[in-house]
Amino acid sequence: MRSCPRRLTRLSRLGQVWPLLVAALIFFLLTLPSFIKEPSMKPSRYQYIQSTEQRFRDLIQKTIMGWGMSSPAKSAKETCAPDTHPRPTARSATESRKTEAHRAPGTASPTSQEEETAKVDTLPPRGQDKDRASSRTEALAPQSEDKKTAGGREAQKGRLTSARTVMPQSKVATRAQRLSPGIREKNVTTGSRARTTAAVQAKKKPPLAAPPAPSPSPTMPRSQRLKAANFKSEPRWDFEEKYSLDRGSLQTTCPDSLKTRAANSSWLQNLFLPNLTLFLDSRHFNQSEWNRLEHFAPPFGFMELNYSLVQKVVSRFPPVPQQQLLLAGLPTGSTRCVTCAVVGNGGILNNSHVGQEIDSHDYVFRLSGAVIKGYEQDVGTRTSFYGFTAFSLTQSLLILGSRGFRHVPVGEDIRYLHFLEGTRDYEWLEALLLNQTLQRKSLHRPQEAFREALQLDRYLLLHPDFLRYMKNRFLRSKTLDGSHWRIYRPTTGALLLLTALHLCDKVSAYGFITEGHERFSDHYYDKSWKRVVFYINHDFKLERAVWKHLHDEGIIWLYQRPQTAKN
Repeated sequence: MRSCPRRLTRLSRLGQVWPLLVAALIFFLLTLPSFIKEPSMKPSRYQYIQSTEQRFRDLIQKTIMGWGMSSPAKSAKETCAPDTHPRPTARSATESRKTEAHRAPGTASPTSQEEETAKVDTLPPRGQDKDRASSRTEALAPQSEDKKTAGGREAQKGRLTSARTVMPQSKVATRAQRLSPGIREKNVTTGSRARTTAAVQAKKKPPLAAPPAPSPSPTMPRSQRLKAANFKSEPRWDFEEKYSLDRGSLQTTCPDSLKTRAANSSWLQNLFLPNLTLFLDSRHFNQSEWNRLEHFAPPFGFMELNYSLVQKVVSRFPPVPQQQLLLAGLPTGSTRCVTCAVVGNGGILNNSHVGQEIDSHDYVFRLSGAVIKGYEQDVGTRTSFYGFTAFSLTQSLLILGSRGFRHVPVGEDIRYLHFLEGTRDYEWLEALLLNQTLQRKSLHRPQEAFREALQLDRYLLLHPDFLRYMKNRFLRSKTLDGSHWRIYRPTTGALLLLTALHLCDKVSAYGFITEGHERFSDHYYDKSWKRVVFYINHDFKLERAVWKHLHDEGIIWLYQRPQTAKN
């Protein structure tokens, strides 16, 4: 019975709580909608940007169409067509109007122009700018290289006769056409403002003149020096036949001079240059000459040589007052002909007994291992000019020293003709001038070869132009067209003989290769018979043919020994 009052107490308490719970529930139901956010009818940020861009595009479209309507020369097709392609900035609006103005009214643009424009228009604006910039860079680069490498050259263009040309504009358009359309569509929106700006600028400014078509690059940049290894055959430049000429050279008065005969010869009149610069000295060496001659391999130029070394050597040689030094030695008004004997070392001279005949000439030219002692009856005794290279001289001293050839011919009237083959010769000559000893054992001490103080006015360096002239016009071998072109050069005897042709009025050649040379030993001083060896760096067959031709033309007299019963 005691539990009943307790239950009633609990029920009375619950009855007081229920109304509170019901009131809280009703309040929650009434306030719940205020916590739920209704959907906004205002445009979102993304939609706002999209609509703004759309309005901007419409404005641009109307502006462009308005410009098209203001131009009477525009066709209806150009005015009404939507601008779906970016306009190339290379061609301004003024140019377009001028082109249309020259066209008859009512005629459509040529199809070729539309196709060409369409090819360029496939590029987005930035792509066009880059492509035009690259093509313009390609066009201007050779000209800038010309300025760098010219170095004071007198308008000297230096192109290979098969020069590489710059990529034409048609290839640029083709390259532009290959771009995917997706790239263009992607840049239409972002490039619209650039198109408008370009169109306004084109309207305000007159069109720029197109840059002139570039000529092929004459030479490589200074940082990329020419190297013989880069050429599979001898390179031929457009100034290959341009030589240094001596404007103040003396003219012979000999009525029967070989120079007169050469001028009347159908073979030589276009080959023989009587006023060529023969000798290299301090007056004929400068930066401009270096840049030009650097295109030719030694001994015909300065390719791969050290500029400082060449300059140091050549600057020591005083200017030769007169290239035609033998004519300068004649009395004024003299009509006497200068006669010269050029003596080679061929075995044909052995037992020839022409020594006295050789000495009867005004001047006698000898070369390399010119052994005289014991062979006076065959080769004579006089020497006026001695021609050599550093290699031929040092080898002759080593091999023929025991035969009496221990130094070069010496005398007050002897002149020395040095044919500079390359770096070895310049190093040897530097040591000679400074009285130094070279490290190479084969070259020894150059000063010892001359025995006495050397006078530089009697020491002559043959000009590379003169050597190249002799090679190009008289002794151009087929070897130059192949992979061994770099090692070819005429023999020292050939260079000496052709030098005499440009100094003398009458030339007699002794000891040179002729028909039937197989019957003779290699050299006239050989103790035992030695076969003549045709090395690849020379073309003996070509030289034999040239000497015979000059003899038949009456330019030189060539000593020959017809076959007899005795020999």
